Amino acid sequence: MHKTLALTGALLAAVCGSVTGALADDYPTKPVEFIVPWSPGGGSDTLMRIISNNVEPYLGQPMPVINMPGVSGTVGLKEAAQRDADGYTIAQIHEGLLVSNATGLTDLNWDTFEPVALMTASPQFLVVNADSDWQTFEEFAEYAKANPGAIKVGVTLAGVPHLHAAMIEDAIGAEFSYVGYEGTGQRIRALVGGNLDAAIGDIASSLQFVENGDLRFLAVGSAEPMAAVPDVPTLKSLGYDMELAVTRGIVMPKGSPDAARDTLEAALGELSEDETFVEQLNNAGAEADFRGHEAYTKYLESLDTAIERLSDKLGG
Repeated sequence: MHKTLALTGALLAAVCGSVTGALADDYPTKPVEFIVPWSPGGGSDTLMRIISNNVEPYLGQPMPVINMPGVSGTVGLKEAAQRDADGYTIAQIHEGLLVSNATGLTDLNWDTFEPVALMTASPQFLVVNADSDWQTFEEFAEYAKANPGAIKVGVTLAGVPHLHAAMIEDAIGAEFSYVGYEGTGQRIRALVGGNLDAAIGDIASSLQFVENGDLRFLAVGSAEPMAAVPDVPTLKSLGYDMELAVTRGIVMPKGSPDAARDTLEAALGELSEDETFVEQLNNAGAEADFRGHEAYTKYLESLDTAIERLSDKLGG
């Protein structure tokens, strides 16, 4: 009896091993479907299509985008979570998923999935009207601490901009008054028009207004100074250990084969060094910020901890 069990176990192990080996050698043998849980034409869709359009030489198969928008990205991600964990479905997430989980919008979270790699980052800035008295981030912080609730900050309520403003608020020990806008463009226009004191913005939405003298960047949440605005200090350089960026990464259904994940990670890593790919991202207002499975997982764990701590400020 024991010999039979042992033989059965050995056979199963051999079969599983041969399947894994075959996957590692042959994967992918067909297109890998890429669920983007946002509408066509938006920031996520634009950037993910740049990945889709350039990855085939490195992966060996197409990666067709399937848009599944709805309920802050959770409709498409729910579908992705329920797909077969066979390596042939991937999806895109960003910080919004973690915020939606913390505020009770969805039970899905980053760890519902298997992280593959972070691919792009769109660093976010603290932006003020050029007519304001704040020439530096330090001056802004001092005023905010001395005048609780006096500064009106434009965000997307319970969204990623709200998270980023709350992270600044928490780091400097201040209290802002939040004004909600649906999109980045709306709040930047409100700031230019004098209806706000500050806002969270990015290069795509704000640089033109900085260059023509309407707005001022006080700080950026990137790890390093940005080439487009090298004189804008990073929050890290000012002594605040935090990143403020909309990062877009790729995940797979939980339980997907490690071999598939590793193959995808390697292909995406090669893609991230492709000059044409990087240029296309830059033209779309983002940067290549590749972090493989382990580094991306650590980033998501750290971010989740910060969001949980700030959930009360975000409406959770």
